[in-house]
Amino acid sequence: MTSRSMTPPLVLLHAFPFDSRLFDPIRSAVAATVELSTPDLRGFGAGPALGDPPPEPDLGLLADDCIAGLDATGIDRAIIGGVSMGGYVALALLRRHPERVAGLVLADTRSGPDDVAALDRRRVAAERADRGDIASGADAIAPLIADRTPPAVRAELARIAGAVPPATIAWAQRAMAARPDSTVLLTTVRFPVLIVVGERDGITPPEVARQMAAVAPGAELVELAQVGHLTPAEDPTGFADALNGWLARRY
Repeated sequence: MTSRSMTPPLVLLHAFPFDSRLFDPIRSAVAATVELSTPDLRGFGAGPALGDPPPEPDLGLLADDCIAGLDATGIDRAIIGGVSMGGYVALALLRRHPERVAGLVLADTRSGPDDVAALDRRRVAAERADRGDIASGADAIAPLIADRTPPAVRAELARIAGAVPPATIAWAQRAMAARPDSTVLLTTVRFPVLIVVGERDGITPPEVARQMAAVAPGAELVELAQVGHLTPAEDPTGFADALNGWLARRY
C-alpha cells in the first residue's frame, strides 16, 4: 500500500445542483487515506461569485478555478475527480491542463455530449431559472436518487440544492449544454482512472460508465448496488471503500 504522504492530493468536485457538502458523508473516511480537497464550484456554496453580468457559460472556467486553487496551495499535480457535473469539470480540466492531472475519478457522469432531448431539457430549465422558477425540495432531487435513499439523506440533499441561486442554475445548465465530447480524450490518458456508478442511476446509467471504462486504458469500474445518481451521499461506505481501495492499488 502506498503511504498517504506519497499519494497525490485528491480534488473532488460536486454534482449539480449541490455544493461540496455532497461529500460530507465520505469526508473523514477518504481524508484518512489521501489529502482531500472539495471546493465549491463558481456560483455554488462558498465558491467564487458568478458576477453580474456572469461570464459566458463555460465549464472550462470552473476548471480554471480549480487550477487556481491548486496554485494557491502549491500543489503541482493532483488526482481530479467529480460526480455528475463535477465529472464534466474534471474532463474540462484534463483538456485544458493535462499536465496537472495525476489521476481521474469519474462518478455518475459521462464523457459524451448531451443528446437533442437533453439539450432541450437544459434549455427549458435555464429559461425557467431566468424567471426565478426552479425546482425545490423533494422535486429537485427525486429524479437523482434511488427509492431506497433514507429520508434524512433526501432532506439534506434537498436543503443543499435549495440554496443554489436561480442565476447559477441557469448558467450551469447552459455551460453543461455547451460542453464538448470528451470520449476521445479518455483514450489518451496514461494515469490511473476510476469510474464509479450507481446501479440505479437513471441519469448516467451503468452502460454509460461501462463505455467510458472500455475506452480509458486500464480504467477500473465499480458499480454500487441499489444506488442512484448521487453515490457519495446514497452509499458513502461503498463510495469511500471503492475510492480508498483504488488509491491503495494504484498509488
